[in-house]
Amino acid sequence: MFFAASSLELLATWKGALLTGALSTVEISFLAYLFGLALGLAGAMGKIAGGKYLKWILDVYTTVIRSLPELLLIVMLYYLGTDTLNRVLASLGYEAIRINGFTAAVVVLGFVMGAYATEVLRGAIQAIPVGQIEAAKAYGMSPFLRFRRIILPAMLPYAIPGMSNLWLNTTKDSALVAVVGYSELALATKQAAGGTKAYFTFFCAAALIYLIISLVSLRLFGALETYVRRGQPKLG
Repeated sequence: MFFAASSLELLATWKGALLTGALSTVEISFLAYLFGLALGLAGAMGKIAGGKYLKWILDVYTTVIRSLPELLLIVMLYYLGTDTLNRVLASLGYEAIRINGFTAAVVVLGFVMGAYATEVLRGAIQAIPVGQIEAAKAYGMSPFLRFRRIILPAMLPYAIPGMSNLWLNTTKDSALVAVVGYSELALATKQAAGGTKAYFTFFCAAALIYLIISLVSLRLFGALETYVRRGQPKLG
């Protein structure tokens, strides 16, 4: 009983830091997810309709990113990217800059997620019956109108399960940005646990927060999938 009471007191003391960290996690994940989807959509279209050299570049991008551990990629992209940028600025006569941790986290996570999103969206687009796209071309639709009216609505039912998994992976990978010093839920939890030595209490609390984020996200993606599949026959 005393253990439970002291744990609740510790959580109450540190709840502000944990909730702030959770909010940072959601913000980083959401912006990185949008950036990754944009990269993924561009990459998918490039792999399907691009030239030989563009397809080769995209194949290298998706293969390398998906083959290396996310932690290694985040450290490499953060430090190597910062160093490369400052070297370029120095060669142009400008002073070195310090990249904002939040911006770096979003860009790095989004860049990593973009490789996975490329393959998810490419598969979803290629699952669309070719006749639908050919009919749109025959009607004289512009590429943008064809994408908005035909490709996007038809690909979403195939893409949403994969997009849901990508979102969950992004929220979990956001914990890795702690290695570059940006404070989000994982780093806030580590600091709270280290300051109080109540590791079990705080890491269980962090796990519960991540679980809540995941469960809410799954409900939202489930509702979205139900919406885009309206009118389609149900299996089983």
